[in-house]
Amino acid sequence: MASAILRLPLRLFTRNAGVVSRNTGSKTPNISKTTQSRTAVSSSSGAVLPKPDKTPFGLIRMTAVVVPFLYVGTLISKNFAALLEEHDIFVPEDDDDDD
Repeated sequence: MASAILRLPLRLFTRNAGVVSRNTGSKTPNISKTTQSRTAVSSSSGAVLPKPDKTPFGLIRMTAVVVPFLYVGTLISKNFAALLEEHDIFVPEDDDDDD
């Protein structure tokens, strides 16, 4: 009984996922890699599907994304801190540690 209850979500998932088959032919070049998505890891017969193609995300791409957003974030925080200090909402105190 318990195994039947556990298999029910699996049946519903495989029914909604459709038939997943292994494509042994050539890859279709007209499908964009950004739109490909695969949620199933096994076929209907129970075989494990091969690993999907890995898109390399190199250091240059990562730097091109991180650096501009980090710079914009520092500009926003610097301007907001100056605004808070100008309106006396938050003014850092000078610590005198001349013991």
